[in-house]
Amino acid sequence: MDVVEAIHQRRSFRSFAGAAIPRETLKRLVDAAIQAPSAMNEQPWSFTIIQNQALLGHISERAKKHMLALTKGTPAGDRYATLLGSDDFHIFYHAPALVVISAPLSSHWAVEDCALAAQNLMLAAHAMKLGTCWVGFAQAWLGTEEGHAATGISSSLLPVAPIIAGYPNVVTDSVPRKAPNINWID
Repeated sequence: MDVVEAIHQRRSFRSFAGAAIPRETLKRLVDAAIQAPSAMNEQPWSFTIIQNQALLGHISERAKKHMLALTKGTPAGDRYATLLGSDDFHIFYHAPALVVISAPLSSHWAVEDCALAAQNLMLAAHAMKLGTCWVGFAQAWLGTEEGHAATGISSSLLPVAPIIAGYPNVVTDSVPRKAPNINWID
């Protein structure tokens, strides 16, 4: 698959078949992720892969409560309240795997470096017929003391990119893109 084709075809998936992803496939995704550029070539990333469904359910419940508390009384909180307050909503959509990309708190470009690695991981997953989605609802809770303890992520790391992965249940159509705002300076 051509990389430009992969960029145009990749979508976020929120419906997965129950099949587990083989460990070797997950290792291939991480290998693709670490090929990303990083500031000053620090390659600061760390990967935590969670496949334990009971733990993913626990994280989902705790992250929902955390996000509701963080956004209470804000326009975003009003928008998220019904979804996050539902017992039926699982923030990881019952995906078979969660990959959390983290970097040291001391890294000046932790977010940028992890985001670049995440994009590589998601494009590689698409090429391997896997679906992915960056789950922003999980980010804040993963960075708490409780989140670090539950996941085993060191407290010296900032969890940046929680990405679910699995075999998609449905094919997602292309999403129209807005025309870019380009300012040409000649």
